[in-house]
Amino acid sequence: MSNDVAYPVFRTSDPALALRTARRLMEFGRCEHSKVSAYTELSSVAEVRRMAKAIPEPEGRFCGAFELEEVEEIPFEDLPALVAGVPASGLPTEAAAFEGRLPVEWEVWNLPIGHIEDVFTAAIGPNVGSIHWESLQWPDAPEAGFNGESKHAEVTLVFNAHKLELDKPTDDHTVFVHVRSAVHNGLQSREPYAHWLAAQLGLTVIGPAQRP
Repeated sequence: MSNDVAYPVFRTSDPALALRTARRLMEFGRCEHSKVSAYTELSSVAEVRRMAKAIPEPEGRFCGAFELEEVEEIPFEDLPALVAGVPASGLPTEAAAFEGRLPVEWEVWNLPIGHIEDVFTAAIGPNVGSIHWESLQWPDAPEAGFNGESKHAEVTLVFNAHKLELDKPTDDHTVFVHVRSAVHNGLQSREPYAHWLAAQLGLTVIGPAQRP
């Protein structure tokens, strides 16, 4: 079993520029089966309702915070709506339903490339979130001594954060390139491949590796 590791290659306060840059990198490895997913954390009811209007994706689900003891031994169909997860059209209308459920997460998975990226970027606002492209195909880099990569060829655009975990909000956005993790003598032996991939698009690795 193998894992991937991600390197930041671009950072800007302009979300549209961040998306354009991430797309350039994604297109470098895009293939027939490439897919895109998106995720955000919404810290207020107002932001939940705003996002629901901006992104009326039937595939997307809004899921509120909950404690494990709330759901133990409870049939799925009996769970509160925000615990089970609902599409935009299923969000509760009463504010009381959100008590104890913030932040609310919204996520959509495995969509065709180009299906969600523009509207999501326009709607993200101050919220942390990400767009993730996977099932890409990185090319061979014979001059750098690396074969191509498919299983771990991915690109992530993180909004309002510097880390994939989204744990420390910022006011700028970061693009990551993913490669296979291969550690030898405590070092990532495929890090030069990440540098090579970034350089093909005129980008530079700007920080240490992060694990998804």
